[in-house]
Amino acid sequence: MKLMKFYILLILLVIQGNAWAERIKDITTIQGVRSNQLVGYGLVVGLDGSGDQTSQTPFTVQSLKSMLLQYGITLPAGVNPQVKNIAAVTVHADLPAFAKIGQTIDVTVSSIGNAKSLRGGSLIMTPLKGADGNIYAIAQGNLVVGGLGVEGADGSSITINVPSVGRVPNGASIEREIANPFANGDQVVLNLRRPDFTTAKRLADTINHILGPLNAHAKDSVTVSINAPKDISQRVGFVSFIENLEFQPGEAAARIIINSRSGTVVIGNHVKVYSAAVSHGNLSVTITNTVDVVQPNALSGGTTAENVQSEIEVTADDNRMFRFPKGVTLSEIVRAVNQVGASPGDLVAILESLKQVGALSAELIVI
Repeated sequence: MKLMKFYILLILLVIQGNAWAERIKDITTIQGVRSNQLVGYGLVVGLDGSGDQTSQTPFTVQSLKSMLLQYGITLPAGVNPQVKNIAAVTVHADLPAFAKIGQTIDVTVSSIGNAKSLRGGSLIMTPLKGADGNIYAIAQGNLVVGGLGVEGADGSSITINVPSVGRVPNGASIEREIANPFANGDQVVLNLRRPDFTTAKRLADTINHILGPLNAHAKDSVTVSINAPKDISQRVGFVSFIENLEFQPGEAAARIIINSRSGTVVIGNHVKVYSAAVSHGNLSVTITNTVDVVQPNALSGGTTAENVQSEIEVTADDNRMFRFPKGVTLSEIVRAVNQVGASPGDLVAILESLKQVGALSAELIVI
């Protein structure tokens, strides 16, 4: 019973219906103001023997040869250096909106060969490209690796986290800016993080109440467009004013989320059930097989046979019956299940049963 109360009281999210206000900036994003993904291919050098096995990763050798060739070093034909202190890696980062030339961003470095660890390595100059193929940043620097891998002479090993992935804080310098549509057009468009028609209408109504009618229009359950000044300096101040306004969003739809592995149950507001009765308990099925030997008559020419007889016994121990009247809330169901000392798994089974018979007025999500 204590375990049941711990799960339900700690994780059960039952909102009591009190009105609350949210800032517009906390539940919306501005259309066009977004980050962009960058990716590149490079080499990490200076590893302590934990790099790629170049005999098995020919692309690492090819990359090393290409790098040396840029500095005027040409290896003889057919010579493949067998080095263990380099690793071929991919480098990726997110380029924030309005990022300017000369600013720096963090990058993540991941091994694509068979390097055991990138600890202690340095990423050498790596161009980072966008989806359009243009170079937007250059990455380079010492890696910070949170993982650890140790291997003994007898083949035993211990690995903590993932040593083949590391980060370079402020490791990429921005070399090209991305055009942003924020200053274009006569409107600023807000997109709700959680689609909801009620929230979109209330958002438009709140802005129209402040700025005057017909300044904001809810286009669908996500998008609200607002008439905005064309001058960029005025538009920045305008958006700053709008995003700090507060209003009451619509309440979320009735929903229950169940983690079937841990027994965790998260219950939203307005979840009710129709009139139903549920029986749940420990059901035992016992099957006993008895084998009888049948002997043929003398001189009959028959063979010895076995006759198997099965006995099935079904018992229900500590069976419980729950009756829920029409319109009962889920918090009352939890209280009823708690009173009989049931476990979180019992509550999950009851909710799934109510959903199957159509007595649950909520979306049931099992993960």
